[in-house]
Amino acid sequence: MDPRKVKELRAFVKMCKQDPSVLHTEEMRFLREWVESMGAKSEENTKEEKPDSKKVEEDLKADEPSSEESDLEIDNEGVIEPDTDTPQEMGDENTEITEEMIDQANDKKVSAIEALNDGELQKAIDLFTDAIKLNPRLAILYAKRANVFIKLQKPNAAIRDCDRATEINPDSAQPYKWRGKAHRLLGHWEEAAHDLALACKLDYDEDARAMLKEVQPRAQKIAEHRRKYERKREEREIKERIERVKKAREEHERAQREEEARRQSGAQYGSFPGGFPGGFPGGMPGMGAGMPGMAGMPGFNEILSDPEVLAAMQDPEVMVAFQDVAQNPAYM
Repeated sequence: MDPRKVKELRAFVKMCKQDPSVLHTEEMRFLREWVESMGAKSEENTKEEKPDSKKVEEDLKADEPSSEESDLEIDNEGVIEPDTDTPQEMGDENTEITEEMIDQANDKKVSAIEALNDGELQKAIDLFTDAIKLNPRLAILYAKRANVFIKLQKPNAAIRDCDRATEINPDSAQPYKWRGKAHRLLGHWEEAAHDLALACKLDYDEDARAMLKEVQPRAQKIAEHRRKYERKREEREIKERIERVKKAREEHERAQREEEARRQSGAQYGSFPGGFPGGFPGGMPGMGAGMPGMAGMPGFNEILSDPEVLAAMQDPEVMVAFQDVAQNPAYM
C-alpha cells in the first residue's frame, strides 16, 4: 500500500479521535455505514450497551469450561476477613502548621514508636493519630500508623493510611511496603505484588522482597488466567462480528434480488402510465408473450409506435382495456 496514503489515513483517524463529530457529517455517511456494517457501534449505542464490571465477570464465568483443569486455584492461606471499622482520623490538610506543632508531632511520633516496641498497639495508634493531627502533611506518620494497623490485622485501615502517604510523597518506599502487606492479607495478590515490587525498587528491603517472592507466583497465575479468558471473549466477539457481517451481507443480497425482481416485473408490463420510452423499437416489451398471434400481425409494431396510439395510452381506461386484450386476444 502506498505509504503516503497510509500516512494520510493515519492523520484522518487522529483527527476523528480528536473530533468524533467528523464521522457524523453527511459526507462521511458512507464511511460510518461501512464501519457499522463491520460490527462497530455508534457512540450512542456504545454508551447504552457498555457492560458493567459485574456483567463482564458473569460473562467470563459463563465462558469458563467445566473441567477442573481450567478452574483457578489459589492458595489463600493467611488471608483474613476485611476490617469494617469507621475510617480513622486523617488530619486537616489545610491546617496552618507552626514550628511548635512540628516539634510536638515529632514528640508524639517518638512516644508512638516506644509504645509499638512495648507491644502497646492501640496506644501507638492513638499517639500516631495525635501526631497526624499536629502535622497532617508528613507522609511517614501515615506509613508508621499503617504498620501498626497491619499488626492489628486491619488491612483496610492500613491501605487508607498508605494511600494518603503516597499522595503526599509518592517516592517513599514505606507506604508501598505496608500497602503491599495489607493487600496480601486481603488476598489481593496482584495489587500486593505491584506495591511490594515498587517498594523494593524505591528502597530495597529484605522483608518486602521476601513477601514479594511469596505473592508474585499467585499474581502471575491470576494474570495468566485473566488473559486466557480475555482471549476467549475476544474470539467470541470476533465470531459474533463475523456473523453480523454475514447476516448484513445476506440481507443486502436479498434486497438486491427483490429490487431486481421488481425491475424485471416492471420491464415485463412496461411503464404504461408514463408512456413508452424509445417508441418501442422492435415492438412493445412483453407483447410477444402477452398477446400471442398479435405481435406477429403485419403493422402491429408500427401501430404501437404511432403518436396517436401513444397519446391514447395515457388514458387509464384505454390502458385497462389494452391490458385485457394483452391477456386475452379474444377481447379485441
